[in-house]
Amino acid sequence: MLRSRRLEVVLSLEERKEQEALERMGEARKLAEQQREQVQNLNRYQQEYRDQIRNSQQGVVQVSRLQAWQAFIAQLDQVIRQQQKQLEQAEQVFEARKHEWQQAWERRRGMEKYIETCRQQEQKEQDLREQKLSDEAAGRAFTRRQR
Repeated sequence: MLRSRRLEVVLSLEERKEQEALERMGEARKLAEQQREQVQNLNRYQQEYRDQIRNSQQGVVQVSRLQAWQAFIAQLDQVIRQQQKQLEQAEQVFEARKHEWQQAWERRRGMEKYIETCRQQEQKEQDLREQKLSDEAAGRAFTRRQR
């Protein structure tokens, strides 16, 4: 069996690994996008809440109500920081998965190039064999005519 044919099994494995890495990268990207959206939603909610507080402070505001607002804003700040950390972790996972996919892509591409090189070499060898057979046949024919 030709080397290029045997290597196609390896190429198939590399393609499968690349596809799996691509799927993991897609899942990580989706999670990072969800985390980013969550941070944006929390920031919007916090800004809307602050705007509501400002608008409702047209007159006298009880101290207890103001303290409750401030406590809630502080809680939102904490939740946003936690969500931001989760986003950063999700982005790191995405970058790692992206790197894994790039490596798998490079391995698969390298295998394709190697198989193509093998095919070209096999074709050269086949051409040389055919040329040798043709030369030998021509030599035998010439020898027969000489007799």
